[in-house]
Amino acid sequence: MAACDPGEYRSAEMSVSAHCKREIMDSLDAVAVIMAGGTGTRFWPLSTSEKPKQFLKLFDDRSLLQKSYDRIADLIPPERIVVLTNASFVPLVREQLPQLPADNVIGEPMKRDTAAAVCLGAALCRKRFGNPLMVVLTADHMIEPVNLFQKVLMSAAKAARASGAIYTLGICPHFPAVGYGYLELGEKVESEDGVEHFHLCRIKEKPDAETAAAYVLSGKFLWNSGMFIWNTDTIIREIQTHLPEHWRAISEAVRHDRTPLWEESLCQAFDQVKPISIDYGVMEKAMQVRCVASTFSWTDLGGWLALADFLERDRDDNCCRGQVMTLDATGNIVFCEDRDDLVMVVGIDDLVVVRAGTRTLIAKKDRVEEIRKLVQNLEATTL
Repeated sequence: MAACDPGEYRSAEMSVSAHCKREIMDSLDAVAVIMAGGTGTRFWPLSTSEKPKQFLKLFDDRSLLQKSYDRIADLIPPERIVVLTNASFVPLVREQLPQLPADNVIGEPMKRDTAAAVCLGAALCRKRFGNPLMVVLTADHMIEPVNLFQKVLMSAAKAARASGAIYTLGICPHFPAVGYGYLELGEKVESEDGVEHFHLCRIKEKPDAETAAAYVLSGKFLWNSGMFIWNTDTIIREIQTHLPEHWRAISEAVRHDRTPLWEESLCQAFDQVKPISIDYGVMEKAMQVRCVASTFSWTDLGGWLALADFLERDRDDNCCRGQVMTLDATGNIVFCEDRDDLVMVVGIDDLVVVRAGTRTLIAKKDRVEEIRKLVQNLEATTL
């Protein structure tokens, strides 16, 4: 079969073979890095410190991590997909993604936020692959449809490879969310088959409610999805400029990748760096940053309220999974880990009720985020 011209990828509706998609991404020398180290405390009691949300099967027989892998399986071969996770979750990742080479699952020895993870991914990509195009993805988002996601991703990938710019995937905001970062759009730089590319004026992390409302009203801002595309050398230069201690410590540890000194060296490196996100540490300061305005459906599954749109909704606006019976109850979210469990809800409104094995959560919707405080106390008492 003849090599595929990137121009063949014309629309989300057009049938493009996995072979052609793979050839296009191969031509870009792409590597995927999936960040899967979160603890998912806001999804307790389903998500626990032993098995956080990225490993849960919330919707079907595939976990959020597996869905993240599935979205890029047509584009990038498993030997070029790296998963960064907490060291204690390495066995879970290998169990859920047996397609990956074992040493492509990297365990971070301690929590140091996303800048350390990106720095580690970049150093590993340089050592193992040279200067590949890095596609940095998350393991806890719902994205549909996959074909449209791949179309947007490939458009950004081609532009990032050619221009040397840092790319992020922006999401059209549906409401003034205070838990997301925002991207202020500048000049449009190109448009490929309906996928629009923009220079970014600035990145603003998690504004207050009034500022978020102004951003949405202006029509000049997108949500920051936390997914990035860049040449490895590009992000390394930015890290060296803005977080030199990160690069110094972590790149030194990566010299020992796949050797007996690896785990000890990585632990020493992470112990030397301060926790900071890639957005605060690098993206807000980087010079040449662009984004694509993504048109796929995207949900950051940060907690129980975000799950409501994916559950069955009854005539009283109760969103349920399991054998749920209601009487004079409205606007509740009721979730059973075991779909055969029976829960009766009588005379209550706007609650979150979750049943997971021997653990139960009952919380008001407007206070459900406070679950993190109790989970921290719980973990402290069980140490």
